[in-house]
Amino acid sequence: MKAIDSDVMLDAKGLACPMPIVRTKKAMKDLEGGQVLEVEATDKGSKADIKAWAESAGHQYLGTVEEGDVLKHYLRKSSEEEKAELSYPHVADHPQLEEKLQAGESVVVLDVRESAEYAFRHIPNALSIPLGDLDERLGELNQQDEIYVICRTGSRSDLACQKLAASGFERVFNVVPGMTEWNGATASIHD
Repeated sequence: MKAIDSDVMLDAKGLACPMPIVRTKKAMKDLEGGQVLEVEATDKGSKADIKAWAESAGHQYLGTVEEGDVLKHYLRKSSEEEKAELSYPHVADHPQLEEKLQAGESVVVLDVRESAEYAFRHIPNALSIPLGDLDERLGELNQQDEIYVICRTGSRSDLACQKLAASGFERVFNVVPGMTEWNGATASIHD
């Protein structure tokens, strides 16, 4: 299995409840919005605890990978930019994108979430280029392609669409609402 990128790793191995949560809360305070925290724990109850805490605190629980006795939990700190108003005018909804994918049309699905978000759940064959890497990786995209940009909620993909349009891409669509409500086919590191 491919390693999952995270910005910060927290070692909570050997700690019993509630200490993994206490340490996770403290570590999240020091992260910037959008960064991914990897929490390594051995307490089996930490999976449910960390997921529940992340959701109640407004952060994104990405998933857990088990490696032997160690549970590696991945969380993404929420950011203010995700609450920004969408301004890119060309939008596609889930049924529109799903119809094109099922018909086998030649479209590119560009996932601009962090690589850890992508690893746990993404549209099959989607190209992963995190928003922060988009400027330096524009060369991986073809300006003639029809590109459907997706993130978690539609905010980061809105910014990515604006960047692509400013760089000469004309057939770009922001997929709204994003992966939070995507019910189509998905793939993950567990597949």
